[in-house]
Amino acid sequence: MTCDDYLRGLIRQYAVNAEGAEAAGNQIYPLLEKWGNGYLLRAEFSGSLAKGTGISLSTDADIFLSLSSSTPGTLAEMYTTLGNAVRAGGYPVRKQDVSIGTTVNGYSIDLVPGRRQSQFGNEHSLYRNRTGSWTKTDVQNHITTVSNSGRIDEIKLVKLWRTRHGLHFPSFYLELACLDALRYARFGDLATNTWNVLKYLRDNIESVKLYDPANTNNAVSGDCTAAEKSSIASQARASLSKKTWVEVVW
Repeated sequence: MTCDDYLRGLIRQYAVNAEGAEAAGNQIYPLLEKWGNGYLLRAEFSGSLAKGTGISLSTDADIFLSLSSSTPGTLAEMYTTLGNAVRAGGYPVRKQDVSIGTTVNGYSIDLVPGRRQSQFGNEHSLYRNRTGSWTKTDVQNHITTVSNSGRIDEIKLVKLWRTRHGLHFPSFYLELACLDALRYARFGDLATNTWNVLKYLRDNIESVKLYDPANTNNAVSGDCTAAEKSSIASQARASLSKKTWVEVVW
């Protein structure tokens, strides 16, 4: 078995059950529609499920909730009332940075509410629970940027590595780091490319600035603290000292 064979086997082993995740999302949709009170324009799968970068050991589905630009109230109220509605519906609530996490039929679901900035277009304002502020983004831009990158398998493996080692490394930040690390790399050379991502994390993650491609004022690299970045770099250093891939990711 080659290194690439082993890594591709991991990708198959930890593939997301997309049908189950979608069924869980559809089950909670009537609750979301009621919460939207006529202002919910659409609820669509986004994040790793839409990008194709999901693994079964982490979030099974992100659902982006696009609310009309005329939705009343503040972004903080929008975020809070969503959590209240989910809890009232009998589901657990995990307050995260821009999402409300919950679990439906054993599937982890992240609900991301956003208010459209104008009557048309994909730019939305999202509440940031961690800082009590807001940010502008375009989720469709994120999906296109990652899904068309040709680096899906490397991203899945780095997500598996992150999860196995218990690192706090938000998925979009991780995806952008992989794309930056592999900017000039060959396609299809899975083991070499994943190894080079670990080198990039060891050498650059504590200093490099990575920005939201839909909003260059939003430094996605700010989604981790200095201590969290140090942990990522340290684990990458430790992983690079191993002699086999089984010791790095499993």
